[in-house]
Amino acid sequence: MNSVIQFWRFVAGSARVVARGSVGYYAWIALLGVLIVVGSFAYANQLQNGLSTTNMRDQISWGFYIGNFAFLVGVAAAAVILVIPAYVYQWGPIKEVVLLGEIMAVSAIIMCMLFVSIDVGRPDRLWHLFPVVGNPHFPHSLLVWDILVLNAYFAINYFVVTYLVFKGYTGQRYNAAFIMPVIFLSIPLAVSIHTVTAFLFMGLKARPFWNSAILAPRFLASAFCSGPALLVLIFQILRSVRPIKISDEALRKIGELLAYAMAANLFFLACEVFRDFYSASASAHTIHAEFQWFGLEEHGIAGYTWLALACNSIAFAIFLVPSLRNRLRVLSAGCVLAIVGVFTEKGLGLLLPGLTPDALGEVYRYAPSANEILVGAGVWGIGALCFTLMSKVAIAITLGELRYRPR
Repeated sequence: MNSVIQFWRFVAGSARVVARGSVGYYAWIALLGVLIVVGSFAYANQLQNGLSTTNMRDQISWGFYIGNFAFLVGVAAAAVILVIPAYVYQWGPIKEVVLLGEIMAVSAIIMCMLFVSIDVGRPDRLWHLFPVVGNPHFPHSLLVWDILVLNAYFAINYFVVTYLVFKGYTGQRYNAAFIMPVIFLSIPLAVSIHTVTAFLFMGLKARPFWNSAILAPRFLASAFCSGPALLVLIFQILRSVRPIKISDEALRKIGELLAYAMAANLFFLACEVFRDFYSASASAHTIHAEFQWFGLEEHGIAGYTWLALACNSIAFAIFLVPSLRNRLRVLSAGCVLAIVGVFTEKGLGLLLPGLTPDALGEVYRYAPSANEILVGAGVWGIGALCFTLMSKVAIAITLGELRYRPR
């Protein structure tokens, strides 16, 4: 009974924490609210008029929404790069910030689910994917596998965050024998969510550009670039507005891990380029690679491809040289470049070459419509709002501003 009282007082105290803040905090919440409202109206327009409000057509059936989904799955999976040194090796500086990494994973999974839902032309028919009432075609459907691993990863991370924050609120130490197996289970699940996402691409036999055995490792390598890079930027913002303890040593260590991840990412890209342009057995892929790197019939996404390569290469140089990554401003610039590079590479840079030319050889020029961009901005607003509110409560408990005090 006492635990129930503590939990409800924790909920009430959390509500009071998120309701109070500085002028800058209220301005940030208002900005996110505007994005969410505008995105909601844009999505209402899409529901009313169908996917014709987007620039997706039969030739390009995956576009801006799935590009964001592929990127955000990687952001969610990247929490494992903090979980392993924090809980497996008990490295103190990373352990100070791993909770915020798990909160980011929860927020990213929420956005992933939203992007998949809005990409469905008839979301009212999603019930077909549920067992008993629908026919999910399990275990043959990779989409069902993706739904399972995403929901499982979300549930585990949300449970871990809630448990650790609640224990901090009550001033109790967490039960390691209880929570550590759950945390360790999140490690293979983090790998699986991005692996199954890659399998969704690889399983499309009519799209030879994605039929590559290294697509899943390439997805994971890029995930371990974008997610930690985003965390480095978020950590620096948080400690500038709140007196939270985030050491420079932790940020520099993340920068060192980014060097390894970006090296693997560029290596896998080089392997793909070799397959497409040198190996004689890659003839089925060559036309898609030409569209990706040089364009076809005056259409192409070479700008996306070369931008991603330039950003990732410069970021790798920054992460690789200790004298550069140890300077936090330079490290932050490298993180921005890594995020832009991976987002471009895994978004339209990966989707469009796989779909163009289509099965009939037609080259269709695609760019996101204004409605797609507004809907996407609304989803990002929801994710940022979730992260802001959850991290505000977690930081308040860490600083001792929110504590359970028996009456």
